[in-house]
Amino acid sequence: MKPIDEAISEKNIAEGIYKETKIEDGFFILKFNNESSDIQLYKREVSSDYIQFHFCVKGSGSFSFNNGNYRLPVAEDASLLLYNPERDLPIEVAVAAHSWVLSVLLPIKKFHTLFSSEANYITFLSDENKGRKYYKDAHISPSMAIVLNQLMNYNLHPSIKQLYFKGKAYELLSLYFNREEDVDVEQCPFLVDEANVSKIKKAKEIIIARMAEPPTLQQLADEIQLPLNKLKEGFKQIYGDSVFSFLFDYKMEVARQLLATGAHNVNEVGLKVGYSTASHFIAAFKKKFGTTPKKFVMGLS
Repeated sequence: MKPIDEAISEKNIAEGIYKETKIEDGFFILKFNNESSDIQLYKREVSSDYIQFHFCVKGSGSFSFNNGNYRLPVAEDASLLLYNPERDLPIEVAVAAHSWVLSVLLPIKKFHTLFSSEANYITFLSDENKGRKYYKDAHISPSMAIVLNQLMNYNLHPSIKQLYFKGKAYELLSLYFNREEDVDVEQCPFLVDEANVSKIKKAKEIIIARMAEPPTLQQLADEIQLPLNKLKEGFKQIYGDSVFSFLFDYKMEVARQLLATGAHNVNEVGLKVGYSTASHFIAAFKKKFGTTPKKFVMGLS
């Protein structure tokens, strides 16, 4: 399979992978679900009046601008925010094989109304910056990943789809701009140390790899060679959550995806994500999603 950059010149308008949902006037969610073995391209006109959010839920993608002269790759668990009041920014996205990308488009005027009392918090909404172009790439937090997966995978009656998407779209934007996840390096000198940041990322990889039998916090701190308080502090600063809250969200999302495949029963899924008894898994799943695993599976049919 060719890398995205090598295949981007291939003409392939991927109508089959693209779905667009209108939330409100001018407010859209775009879903690119490429389960094929080929890179898929899609184009859509977007005027300068719009702010764009792009999220790579799985795999990878690449956005091209100015007739392909400027490209912004987006990797799994990463996002892009784009706004340029001086020129239109039509979307030309190359979605890699077996990849999911979700985009949110809304007029900048509407976006401003959502944060009218928060202009000082969101830098580019301040009076001195609101007419300037803006670009930001960021990590997708576990809470955002859950909402994104809910938007990519749902089983709803057509009559409530728009209402569901509207609620999830606003939830996604709220989580994106959550203060706790918007790290200020000047106020968090711990993050200036790249070695510490690398250790915290390693800690995340460890708990994900061993989610069925995760180490204790002290064992994790010893393994990454970081004091326990630095592990707690750094993990919260980077990922916006405690170690085990992050792991809980991750495990529940894995469980939800395993149940959705229909290939595993409730007991099997519970064991895979680290619950030795079905009752504990059912309670955890209901705490996270508000329904039992059985009712969740029944809702998919």
